[in-house]
Amino acid sequence: MSVGISTTHSHAVLNVLRGTNYTAPASVWLKLHTGDPASAGTSNASAETTRKQVTFGSPSAGSSVASAVSWTSWSAGSETITHVSLWDASTSGNFLMSAALSASKSVANGDTLNVTVTATQGTLAA
Repeated sequence: MSVGISTTHSHAVLNVLRGTNYTAPASVWLKLHTGDPASAGTSNASAETTRKQVTFGSPSAGSSVASAVSWTSWSAGSETITHVSLWDASTSGNFLMSAALSASKSVANGDTLNVTVTATQGTLAA
């Protein structure tokens, strides 16, 4: 299993500790997966290829919740969504991170799938 932050994105964030400016993505896009996306974020892609833009709220207590996104009138056949990945573009672009859903969701033609992402930054000093 290799869910988590991508190596490239991790290095960009860590470079802040060296005084190197971090350029945040202009927008973040969510992609669906039927299994672990792996280290490049491209494995086990859902038949539904449309990425949905998510907007994260202000962080609180080390977490940030994104806007909910929906795929209405599912038309990609039947499958079970187990993971998501985040990207900096609606197509192509750079893989930022991935995660497993808290509960897998089976979808079939005509269904609506709603996803809300919460990003959490490790353990905070108390």
